[in-house]
Amino acid sequence: MAIPEAQLETWSHQGPTPQFTSTYDAIRTVLWDANSPYAARSFNVFLQGSYKNDTNVYGDSDVDIVICTDSVYYADTSNFSPEDKQRYQAGWGRAEYQLSDFKNDVVRWLTQKYPNAVTPGNKAVFIKGNAGRRDADVVIAAEFRRYYTFPATGQPSYETGICFFTSNGTEIQNFPKQHSDSCTSKNQSSPWFKRTVRTYKNLRNKMIADGLIADSLAPSYFIEGLLYNVPIDRFGGSYSANFNDTLNWLVQADRSQFTCANGLFYLCHPTSPVTWRAENCSAFLNACVNKRDNW
Repeated sequence: MAIPEAQLETWSHQGPTPQFTSTYDAIRTVLWDANSPYAARSFNVFLQGSYKNDTNVYGDSDVDIVICTDSVYYADTSNFSPEDKQRYQAGWGRAEYQLSDFKNDVVRWLTQKYPNAVTPGNKAVFIKGNAGRRDADVVIAAEFRRYYTFPATGQPSYETGICFFTSNGTEIQNFPKQHSDSCTSKNQSSPWFKRTVRTYKNLRNKMIADGLIADSLAPSYFIEGLLYNVPIDRFGGSYSANFNDTLNWLVQADRSQFTCANGLFYLCHPTSPVTWRAENCSAFLNACVNKRDNW
């Protein structure tokens, strides 16, 4: 028995946003406060994740916020020629204000403004919600640059992202703007794209609730990246046709060549801290097929 059309349509709908909006506005105001210990530093505050990309569903709770300083930046220079690397290193100097300093200042400020509600975690600072505010994760990051060239004349070429470190010191590189822009562009090509992401996220939540898959098997970021690789002509029709066509294509595709939605990392990699494990991707798709076929 297939998943009913009405169920798939319901799953495609966006979850509620008003409390999310008020949560983001309130925390953003705190982060931008001129009295904060880092106020004189150059930084920006922005959203990432499901709410940013309009793929939030009813099961989503946390608001993902980034505060990123460009007072210091980290770089990937592995694409440089020897000459480019020499020119880059000749002008490089250690910044006086490090990401660790910025993080300490932000955590201290958030703890002051939200007493007994702030918990630093492995990747983000968790702010516990209350009756009028959702839970939130605040990622404290620095600018990241993936360099391609560093010529003797003219401007260097690079992609700009963010960088932060886990509690055990692992460097995490991310490109949230490129991810969001790519998802928006895909949805402009086919308005079914974000509906389909929400459908798969709701199906994942259903399978978690039924005890069929682990909660950590298929993070939302990777579901967005997975469906980003589906050709436009596989989207559309009825909700059942859309789901079956995208799922069948994904199961049969060579997923080793899939990229994240940002286009700067492969979607699946055996060791990278910012990519999905291929076996988890396969397990998720197999679970989707089994749930569809045994609804």
